[in-house]
Amino acid sequence: MKRFSTIIFVCALLATMFAAGANAQSSLPSVAGNPSAGAAAGPAIATAQTAEPAAELVSAAPPPVFYIGQPPENEKNVPSILAKQIPTLFALPVTNSMICTWIVAVLIVVIVRLTTWKSIREIPSKGQNVMEALIEGWEGLIADILDKRVARWVFPFATTFFIFIVMSNFVDLIPGVGSIGASHDGKLTPFFRPPTTDANLTVAMSGIFLAMSLFWAVRYNGFLGLVKHIFGVKMDTSKWAYPLFFLLFVFIGAMELLSIGFARPVALAMRLYGNIFAGETILDMTFHNSSFLAGLILTMFTYCYETFVCLVQAFVFAMLVVAFVGTMCTHNDEQHGH
Repeated sequence: MKRFSTIIFVCALLATMFAAGANAQSSLPSVAGNPSAGAAAGPAIATAQTAEPAAELVSAAPPPVFYIGQPPENEKNVPSILAKQIPTLFALPVTNSMICTWIVAVLIVVIVRLTTWKSIREIPSKGQNVMEALIEGWEGLIADILDKRVARWVFPFATTFFIFIVMSNFVDLIPGVGSIGASHDGKLTPFFRPPTTDANLTVAMSGIFLAMSLFWAVRYNGFLGLVKHIFGVKMDTSKWAYPLFFLLFVFIGAMELLSIGFARPVALAMRLYGNIFAGETILDMTFHNSSFLAGLILTMFTYCYETFVCLVQAFVFAMLVVAFVGTMCTHNDEQHGH
């Protein structure tokens, strides 16, 4: 009976999610304010549509919900706060992804505080059991990949990334996210947007990873040791062939340096952003399906798929951080021999 009730509850929840998206679509303003005007303007609209590309369902850049200070001239319709107290030249846009980022950060602090309320207990509660299982699982996984000293540095960093990205990704599955907002100039500006669908956040996280990985690499190898690790000859060779292999490994080191400073951070940022943004776009398309039944079925499958994608992408990001740091904080056999 409990399983049957759970199935009914999940189906009702999915139907509510779809209805929220459909309601947001139906609330968009009609042409000229009434249906008859829209019908009369049919040929003109068709001509305009052939001349201009269709508007994207989900904008790549998160729109500002309000400004702290005076908004720009072209966005005077967007609300602002402290406009009189802050100089005119200052305008900080607060986007919907920033609002969700703050909410996720507060939720993480609250959840951790509640699960460890009044210190850690010897007989753990259910919440403490979940947190301990998550922490111990990640600690064991990272310890199997990295040197013990490096694992102590990277463990809190990678685990925090995983928890934050999982919760940020799951924002995409909450009813009302992307469909509840205010109308500005006939366009809906959602109040909430998944943080990881904002490239600014994923690029910032990749930048933090780059800075910390270089810091740990220098701390582990030393500056000259890191240079030798990247550009040094990593194989036994005779004296006469050493110059040739030295030039070869200098070229390989240059490629490695390009990978460390550019390719790896870009791959981390764009993989996470692209997958979650694509998921949000697919969800928006299913919400706006013309057929209610088809939209409901597509929504159910999409939510199951997106739940899997949100977990996998968070895990992949954290594990790539661990793997990339591991390639920079290892000693080769020749260095161990010394």
